[in-house]
Amino acid sequence: MSFKVQTHPAGHQFQAEAGESLLAAALRQGMGLPYGCRNGQCGSCLATLVSGQVSYPSGNTQALEGREANACLVCQAVAETDLVLRVTEVLSAAELEIRTLPCRVVDKEILNHDVVRLRLKLPENQRLPFLAGQYLDFLLEGGQRRAFSIANAPHDDEFIELHVRHVPGGQFTSFIFDALEEKAILRIQAPLGTFTLREDSDRPIILMGGGTGFAPIKGMIEHAFHVGITRPMHLYWGARTQRDLYLPDLPRHWARDHANFHYTPVLSEPDSDWTGRTGFVHEAVLADHPYMGRYDVYMSGPPIMVESGRQAFSAAGLSREHMFSDAFEYAKPL
Repeated sequence: MSFKVQTHPAGHQFQAEAGESLLAAALRQGMGLPYGCRNGQCGSCLATLVSGQVSYPSGNTQALEGREANACLVCQAVAETDLVLRVTEVLSAAELEIRTLPCRVVDKEILNHDVVRLRLKLPENQRLPFLAGQYLDFLLEGGQRRAFSIANAPHDDEFIELHVRHVPGGQFTSFIFDALEEKAILRIQAPLGTFTLREDSDRPIILMGGGTGFAPIKGMIEHAFHVGITRPMHLYWGARTQRDLYLPDLPRHWARDHANFHYTPVLSEPDSDWTGRTGFVHEAVLADHPYMGRYDVYMSGPPIMVESGRQAFSAAGLSREHMFSDAFEYAKPL
């Protein structure tokens, strides 16, 4: 059994399954409802129940104390009937609150010779609302910052996943590889950036990543699968050699499991046994799609890769309004 939930004033609608929290249902269907802790304590997700009935089977309703009778805690509320909610939806990155938070390193996994995966955990009563493709800043001593893309999708937010490449001579990435230990406490500011999936478009999607530019693209793709986007999606992942494709099986599994998804790895310095595509990744995109005017294109990676793609794709008919990238976010002075 499922129930219809309508939102005011935006006028959107989603379905909530029996026993499913309203927030979980909304996130599953790509709805941008505000939230914070997801455990009933902070009240960031409070809405007004205009009509219908909800229940709170978890019993975690601290944030309802002292509120009006029609207050609805959407992170815990379960629909018992069709509902109408008055709630301010989060429709863009600009509407998300940028927060400064402590986080704990849950685990640190070496993915290849120069990439490590970190999973971070916020305090027990906190979650981080973000959009797929955004990034965070680590706040360091002396006012320094280091930016890293969030590699998980918003619905999968128990931990924050980062892919960190060891930059030769990079003080902070050397610290992460050589000295950072599990359970260490770090400070972050997030969510940041406007490199996010445009879900209201009906255009086919091309995603072009270079190196750890795969991280935000991974979050976008997993979000697209989660909310049921069926538009064609083609990922081109550029690297030097095979070992630089640090999660090589993941996009292959996506291609196996989703008929609308295609994957092309491209090596600029191919190994002797490599039988796939070679050269610069943007050239592989153009070889397959000589006219780019019908696509939405997402580019993430080194600024030189993004700039090469921008110029080449513009010449092939792609307008600026359908080109999205994060290279310029990371190019800002620290």
